[in-house]
Amino acid sequence: MRSTYLWAAGIAVLLLAWLASGQLNQEPVVFDPSIAERNEQDLNQLNDQTPTRVRVVQSQAQLKTRYASVRGKTQNKRTVQVRTEIQGRVVNRAVERGQSVAANQLLCRLSVDDRQAALVESQQRVNQAKIDYDGAKQLRAKGYNSESAIAAAKANLASARAELKRRDLALRKTEIRAPFAGFIEDVHLEIGDYAQPGTACATLVDLNPMLLVGRVSELVVLNIETGNEAIGELADRSQVRGPITFVGQQDDPATRTYAIEVELDNESGKLRSGMTTQIRIPVEEAFAHKISPALFSLDNEGGYGVRVVNNDDRVEFYSVTIVAEDEDGVWVSGLPNTSNIITVGQELVISGERVDPVFINETLAKSPKPAASVAGT
Repeated sequence: MRSTYLWAAGIAVLLLAWLASGQLNQEPVVFDPSIAERNEQDLNQLNDQTPTRVRVVQSQAQLKTRYASVRGKTQNKRTVQVRTEIQGRVVNRAVERGQSVAANQLLCRLSVDDRQAALVESQQRVNQAKIDYDGAKQLRAKGYNSESAIAAAKANLASARAELKRRDLALRKTEIRAPFAGFIEDVHLEIGDYAQPGTACATLVDLNPMLLVGRVSELVVLNIETGNEAIGELADRSQVRGPITFVGQQDDPATRTYAIEVELDNESGKLRSGMTTQIRIPVEEAFAHKISPALFSLDNEGGYGVRVVNNDDRVEFYSVTIVAEDEDGVWVSGLPNTSNIITVGQELVISGERVDPVFINETLAKSPKPAASVAGT
């Protein structure tokens, strides 16, 4: 039994010795350095070298409005089918399609028929009722009439006057007039047609002011205020401006968006309803720098930003947000209010690197000219 234990112990010792020899002979595992570690290594090497010369422009931030952009369209403020209120034959149609009309301008006229005669008859009845009422009061003053007789005469006068008013209104309703100034989009009656109450005479469109309508997300709607000026860009690239007059309080369940309206002056009549428009809505103000898009750089994670030189002549990378765009540059926020922006050589340096800045007085919005001799050493 004891020899068996000794035999097993010997085997175990030999096994441990074999394993130990394998571990000792195996090469150590070397892990690849991370991007940050490699950058740190590169930075340490660069700091031991002559600083890279870069071209720098000092930029001062300006207060700039950030806009949200949504698709929309123009829409006329009112469209009304002007209808008849009484029946009658059309004897005059005073407008044509495409015509501009003033408020209260005649559109259609119906036949008077016996309405004029009825009006004259009602006027005569009022005159007689007035005479009867005055006579009843005089007789009452002499004691020859009762209070009830005066009341009856007064009631008869009131009835006659009401009838006169109804017949006068019926006569005036033979003329169908524009309720507001606008544009005749369509006509629905011809001379000789017999119109019933409610028959459409013409479709009248109110084109001034014109509206810009669109829908915005819940993130945008939180920053919109009525009265702020919005900008609309038409298909021909021309721009129109006007105040925001309406912001919806109820979302569209299907899109989770909110309606907005912008009021535009359309005195010239240039704008028509249904024109496609890109609406730019002011949502906030931020301090921003105007730069050329060529100055954008990428960080280690692929995000875009701008490289600047700090007071210690070292490179710093700032992620930026585009606030607005112009024809010759973009406005970005995220930089210090006063920034020394690298315009040439930004692709040759990394964050933390010490550089030799050469300050140039130029406009950042224009793409800088190549200058390899400046960026090189």
